[in-house]
Amino acid sequence: MNKREEQRARRRREILGVSLDLFVRRGYAATKVGDIAAAAGMSAGLLFHYFPSKEAVLEELIDLGRRGPAQMMELPQVDPEQFFLRAAEGIFGAIAQNPAVAKVFVLMGRAQYSEEFPPAVRERAQGVDNIRRSAPLVAAGQAMGVFKEGDPLALSLAFWTAVQGAAEELARCPEEPCPEPGWLVDILRR
Repeated sequence: MNKREEQRARRRREILGVSLDLFVRRGYAATKVGDIAAAAGMSAGLLFHYFPSKEAVLEELIDLGRRGPAQMMELPQVDPEQFFLRAAEGIFGAIAQNPAVAKVFVLMGRAQYSEEFPPAVRERAQGVDNIRRSAPLVAAGQAMGVFKEGDPLALSLAFWTAVQGAAEELARCPEEPCPEPGWLVDILRR
């Protein structure tokens, strides 16, 4: 990558970062292109050289939010307990390294149900369904005697909403310590 391409990539990352912050703090509908440009230290016209619209910025942020779960579900299958432990370690490790990751959780959660988001974006965000996708792993852990009895979908929901809630709190208060991954897996363990 030459210097010009590197600068362009850096500016795109800056725009995505300030947009993420604004979308989480103000909401998508309340954030204007001018707000993003001002936060990125550029004119609105220059912003359009990097992204054709505010919705294009949002789509890229949603795609970033989709990639993590997709990669996690594609990992070689380990035993169910290790899957959930590695998932929590990966998520909270990423948040500890880069607090903006927690904001992606907030944005994805809102984009899945809030009507302030364009329907196509909401549909993309709804494609991330860790709860349903990992329920069979909960059932496998139950069959092995590692996870407690109960509806596998409900247990999966308990785990993932605990992760979501912790991520949202870390987005609000990034100085707070991340929970230990094992604590979240304890929701599932016998």
